[in-house]
Amino acid sequence: MVRATARHLLVDSEEKCNDIKQQITDGADFAEMAKQHSSCPSGRNGGELGEFGRGQMVKEFDEVVFSAPVNTVQGPVKTQFGYHLLEVTSRTE
Repeated sequence: MVRATARHLLVDSEEKCNDIKQQITDGADFAEMAKQHSSCPSGRNGGELGEFGRGQMVKEFDEVVFSAPVNTVQGPVKTQFGYHLLEVTSRTE
């Protein structure tokens, strides 16, 4: 079974998500940005979600995690919870 580890941050607007993504692109640390801005409890841990398999996350999130290149920031990804930035940190086929 394909497994992945990822981290994310969750905010309430696409604009805020894009702004944070630009800051990360410009050199800000993903984990620090998650700690400062994410509304998800995982933000306290730098957005770390641990390891999971296909189908364990919401559909939109799952599609990105299992198709995006490893170690690249993806998003904004809109789900029922808000707007996410995602970074797949590893994936095993």
